[in-house]
Amino acid sequence: MNLLVPVLLAAVFFLIALRWYPPYIARVFREDDRNVPPSVRLADGVDYVESRTQVVFAHHFATIAGAGPIVGPTLALAFGWQPVWLWVIVGGIFFGAVHDMTAMFMSLRENGSTIAAVARKTLGPAGYLLNLIVLIFVLTIINAIFLNLSVTALTSVYPLDALGLDATQSLLPMQEIDGVTHVRIGGIATTSVFLITLFAPLLGWLIRTNRIGTPGAYAWAALMCVLSVVAGFSAPISLDGDAWRLLMTAYVLVACALPVWLVLQPRDFTNVQILYGGLALIAIAVVVAGLSGVTIQAPAFDFETGERALAGGVWPALFITVACGAISGFHSLVASGTTSKQLPRESDARRVGYGAMILESFFAVLVIVTVGSMLAPGEYLSIVYPPGTASNPILGFALAAGRLITGAMPFIPIGVAIVLGILMLEGFVVTTLDSSVRLCRYMLREFWDVVYNGQPPAWAQSTFLNSALVVAAMFFFAISGTVRQMWPIFGAGNQLIGALALTTVTVWLVQRARRHRFALVPAVFMVATTFAALFLQARLNLAAGNGVLGYTAVALLFLSVGVVVVGASRFAQALQQATPVPMESAAD
Repeated sequence: MNLLVPVLLAAVFFLIALRWYPPYIARVFREDDRNVPPSVRLADGVDYVESRTQVVFAHHFATIAGAGPIVGPTLALAFGWQPVWLWVIVGGIFFGAVHDMTAMFMSLRENGSTIAAVARKTLGPAGYLLNLIVLIFVLTIINAIFLNLSVTALTSVYPLDALGLDATQSLLPMQEIDGVTHVRIGGIATTSVFLITLFAPLLGWLIRTNRIGTPGAYAWAALMCVLSVVAGFSAPISLDGDAWRLLMTAYVLVACALPVWLVLQPRDFTNVQILYGGLALIAIAVVVAGLSGVTIQAPAFDFETGERALAGGVWPALFITVACGAISGFHSLVASGTTSKQLPRESDARRVGYGAMILESFFAVLVIVTVGSMLAPGEYLSIVYPPGTASNPILGFALAAGRLITGAMPFIPIGVAIVLGILMLEGFVVTTLDSSVRLCRYMLREFWDVVYNGQPPAWAQSTFLNSALVVAAMFFFAISGTVRQMWPIFGAGNQLIGALALTTVTVWLVQRARRHRFALVPAVFMVATTFAALFLQARLNLAAGNGVLGYTAVALLFLSVGVVVVGASRFAQALQQATPVPMESAAD
């Protein structure tokens, strides 16, 4: 099939969804821009900061995009491209975007509270405590896997001749590995990310003090992106994986304790320019390639290979592997933990909550057709599922994106195009990493409040100590497994958060006599999927002798059963007490 066909079909479905579904959800929540948002009502200059919608969208999108829409679909492509494409479309419209927008709107109505804090009122003390423990567990795994993904991206190498280059090229740094000349792709991205992070506080200060407007902020961010990439080619930074793991750990320990406007928000705003640019280049390249007759090489269906590669059937393996491209529980933590504290008005939840998720799903579709058309099945398996060596889906995507872009636009050297593919992922892995560590610190602080009955000792309130505990746990899990081993646990845990968030939203709506089936149906499906996935991962890891990941899956399974039992009980109680409200009155 021509690679342009699934992209155009996806675009049509997503545009129809954007036109129809967000207004419906807004009516259910009784959207009203006359309500003063938490960013204004509770402004503190640190977490509650009213910001421009474009800046909030960029920060939110950069944070939720992360590695998920690249790594997930690339790994899941082992099942064939059509089931992955179908789940991204259906999941993005009816599951992921609904999940993100409702979590954000619920948080807006609850003073910018996190999803766990809302669960305290919605599901009661027991549900709240279980929710907190699950969230801390899963966020720690998310932190660990994004740390390892970051290290993988920063240390990526590839044989020189496989890129169609010879030893006379000077664009990419080279090194000999077992007598074969390789190019070091990761070091260039490292320099770029380092410089963007270094100058982020200056941009944050300029925006915060209104010394530049939105066009100026975009211009500054775009300039920094270009200069950082140029510097990366001139002076690539190369260290081994262990050194990068330690440096990244030290960085997030500091970054997650700083005010959100100082590093997190401006760096996200800058990084997102690379993602916007990369998305635009890939979209243009897909159109050019499609008009040139390029077809998808990946098989439409290949359940046998997928089951062997991912050690599980299409259900639940495919659904948890795709992860962020269709639905991600992590998004609810971002939507309620940081984004809701920055929105200037309620109606922005449509654009930022629903819209950002749809854009991420479209990005996942581009990843599917890019990898599926540019990597032959054998080459795909040798990179993404190599026997006896570490999986590198990041490199698989970067190579595919580089070939697609250079093929459509020959004036862009393949080395530059491949580095762009690495940059699209690396910048957002770092963004997601420090946002996730910050969110985990919030959850740990709430956990101490529960343990000490609302009066935690001084040490339990220490931002640095809580950050250090979170970072130490992240590092421990990061050295306990590879990306390939940890991704299924991450996917199951991530989708579990989504299931719990949708459960909380459903009960919240029922308690207010609002329509709720649009949240209940995806909640039930995701609960069943994550239970099956966690059971499978517990069995596989324990049989393989990986006790850390195996017992983590067991713990998550038992904790999630407790949350679901509490949630079902609260749902039944609320349903008995609620009085249905006509749709017309839900719009007032």
